[in-house]
Amino acid sequence: MGNKEESEKLLAAKQMSEAQDKKEIIKQYRSLLRSCKAYVTSQDYKLIRKAFDLSLNAHKDMRRRSGEPYILHPLAVAQIVAQEIGLGPTSIVCALLHDTVEDTDITLVDIEKMFGARVSKIIDGLTKISGVFDHTSSIQAENFRKMLLTLSDDVRVILIKLADRLHNMRTLGSMPRDKQLKICSETAYLYAPLAHRLGLYSIKTEMDDLVLKYTEPQTYKDIVKKLQNTKKERDKFIADFTKPIEEALRKEGFQNFEIKGRPKSINSIWRKMKKQDIPFEEVYDLFAIRIILDSQPDKEKRDCWAAYSIVTDFYRPNTDRLRDWISTSKANGYESLHTTVMSNTGRWVEVQIRTQRMDEIAEKGYAAHWKYKESSNESAVDSWINRIREVLESPETNALDFVDDFKLNLFQEEIFVFTPKGEIRTLPQGSTALDFAFEIHSDLGCKCIGAKINYKLVPISHVLNSGDQVEILTFSKTKAQRRMARFCYYCKSKK
Repeated sequence: MGNKEESEKLLAAKQMSEAQDKKEIIKQYRSLLRSCKAYVTSQDYKLIRKAFDLSLNAHKDMRRRSGEPYILHPLAVAQIVAQEIGLGPTSIVCALLHDTVEDTDITLVDIEKMFGARVSKIIDGLTKISGVFDHTSSIQAENFRKMLLTLSDDVRVILIKLADRLHNMRTLGSMPRDKQLKICSETAYLYAPLAHRLGLYSIKTEMDDLVLKYTEPQTYKDIVKKLQNTKKERDKFIADFTKPIEEALRKEGFQNFEIKGRPKSINSIWRKMKKQDIPFEEVYDLFAIRIILDSQPDKEKRDCWAAYSIVTDFYRPNTDRLRDWISTSKANGYESLHTTVMSNTGRWVEVQIRTQRMDEIAEKGYAAHWKYKESSNESAVDSWINRIREVLESPETNALDFVDDFKLNLFQEEIFVFTPKGEIRTLPQGSTALDFAFEIHSDLGCKCIGAKINYKLVPISHVLNSGDQVEILTFSKTKAQRRMARFCYYCKSKK
């Protein structure tokens, strides 16, 4: 009798668990449909449902390490693709199917028969990319370029892979420690810079924060706690700071606008603490005030400068900190007006002024940029994809120049250089070949007599640029190093 009752309890618990899983799957699927409601047709809905049903069935017996049904992962990736990157129905279908060929009995032939050659080609690229994006072997500069150019005929592969990695980072807590560190290493080395280069700033920022969360857990927790503890004080400061600006904007005829204070990312706060060697309490620009205007396309520039004038009527600006990316946008499409002003409490505050269109581009990059140029979502995505391909296929013949453009120019005050084997090293801007030698090992620095930069012979005083490949030349008996110390950024910085 006891065994029967136990069995019935287990059966009831299993049924309840299955019912909860089903409820959650339906909830996430409906959320996905809401994300793409504005631009999908009835035919697109049918294809998305078809892809969902196939993926659900293919992954029905699979669970993630967290214990949740596996189907929730492709659903989440599809949601990121639709909502956070802004891609269309084709990409949503591919996101739902992205693991089927690699992890189930579904073949590329099956995919092509059901969804056509275009979807099949993207799924093929996503299957192949798993082996290419592997940080266990050193990614050399030329390989980095070839990898990006040969992944697939469709750059959607890279974008869906970024969405896949973002969701994996969001759910990293269930992974063992060694896997967490490996995935974080890959993310910091390649995925986050890749997201930045493609203008996906929100994704890049979140990836950076999640890397810190798992590589420096105590640091991450401390900063989160301090941000929470200072939130009430921060909110009051923002309210007091923005009140006169809001009133003046309304008097000037601005009715539809939003002003919000956004804290800096946890990772950027940590970087500033390290770089300036200061505690959290001394990081003065913990947040930025963002003014978002609802402007007509032909009035955007005028409205932003009018808002700037209002801000500087109340607060004294630091003229050295004015950044005008409205008159001339950044190469990746970013548009905004940035200024730093002194508040009434003696605190410097960064103010960003932009329109709703500019704000969406700032968050979603090229996807939003092209959306505003094209009436059809799919044609907008196609235009964006072509723009990315132009970036990837830029005509530089030197792979190191390509990597410098693609990945390494993201940090203004640091440079990244390569060893002859393609390993990457970080140095302060202004570093010399001799600095690089000491960075590798003090013995190498003491024996350094010269270097080859991109295969050309240079003196040890040669100043390095991001993307340089550096080979150190040594002579064990030389005493010239000490005489050359005046050239060494490393040595001067240690005085």
